[in-house]
Amino acid sequence: MENVKKENFVLYGTFVYSRDKSELISYTDSYLVCTGGCSRGIFRELPEEYRDLPIRDVRGMLTVPGLIDLHIHAPQYQFRGSGMDMELLPWLEKYTFPEEERYKDPEYADKAYSMFAEELKRGATTRACIFATSHRSATLKLMEIMEETGLCTFVGKVNMDRNVPSYYLESTEDSVNETVEWLREAKKAGLSHTFPIITPRFTPSCSRELMLKLASLAEQYAVPVQSHLSENLSEVEWVKELEGDTSCYADSYVKAGIIKKGIPCIMAHCVWSGDEEQEILKDNGVFIAHSPDSNINLSSGAAPVKAYLDKGLNVGLATDVAGGSTTSMISSVRCAIQVSKLRNRLFDGDTPALSFPEAFYIATKGGGAFFGKVGSFDEGYEFDALILDDLSIPTMRADMTPEERLERFIYLGDDRQIRGKYAAGRKIL
Repeated sequence: MENVKKENFVLYGTFVYSRDKSELISYTDSYLVCTGGCSRGIFRELPEEYRDLPIRDVRGMLTVPGLIDLHIHAPQYQFRGSGMDMELLPWLEKYTFPEEERYKDPEYADKAYSMFAEELKRGATTRACIFATSHRSATLKLMEIMEETGLCTFVGKVNMDRNVPSYYLESTEDSVNETVEWLREAKKAGLSHTFPIITPRFTPSCSRELMLKLASLAEQYAVPVQSHLSENLSEVEWVKELEGDTSCYADSYVKAGIIKKGIPCIMAHCVWSGDEEQEILKDNGVFIAHSPDSNINLSSGAAPVKAYLDKGLNVGLATDVAGGSTTSMISSVRCAIQVSKLRNRLFDGDTPALSFPEAFYIATKGGGAFFGKVGSFDEGYEFDALILDDLSIPTMRADMTPEERLERFIYLGDDRQIRGKYAAGRKIL
């Protein structure tokens, strides 16, 4: 489609992005160059070699890197905002499993996934790691729909062979065989920016046998994996009962080969990960998908994200719809700060709350690292960008720095004030 072709161009205006996890950097009245889908850097004066490129004047607005959603459930979009007074396990039984089973109907899947994709396209998310359902054809349909948006995504067919309702249960053999066929068909589809990711739902719904076979497929097809870890206390206790030979929840994934050096991996939540579990995650380069809104809604807790950052773990940010009630990554940034303040006051007074630069970092460069060189405007990074109309929010102040303007936008703005959007150099909006 015309609107998802990579373009070569220049933006002229004000830019803010993360230098590192604790510092934002800004440029005003400067030129940001994109060629071949990548940033060539920001310049006070436009170099001669780029002067023939079209220039888009975006002064009066803020341009920032696109936001990365490391964990979201596409089929749960239809019931977001439902059951927010429940905890995780009963919520899955009442809302999640019945809704996800509806995606065996191709017409329903097409319509529902199109609604989900359109909202992501219009929002601040430029990249996402997405859970689908266990249905092969519906998952392929979701991949095709996401490809049309121009966004960069990983999409996973969910695997489960135990402890789910009989109407949604697969045998181990069927789960593996359907995953193999899905991987083959996804490869044949020729998608350029939508990729498969192996997706065991979580240890309670996946036998050791199933996960060992899925881990083998991840290596065979050179694809990453995603799952859930230590989200809710009742879930953690359940894993202790199911996996008696493990020292902690993460060890169930280690013994199954899902968490393993050389296999890129995302684990969502990690609210209750102790020291041993944190060491496992760090040693294996696992990315933590912090989902603050979901952790509040499902009474899971407040993850020690500041401590994870300080210890050098890989941390990204996520909406986790429909545990999270909105697809807005703008909302997730401010929620991450708010949740970390509550943790600091109520549980962990020795660890400060997240600063604004740290929260913005995990939403961009921190989570973006799962995709490669993503989440920055430095030279060589893939060109993901949002153009934000922050000055449409009334104020008498004319002396704000770009960094202050960005913080104000995160707290007062929303997706409706996005005036431009790019993913890997493709113009989305």
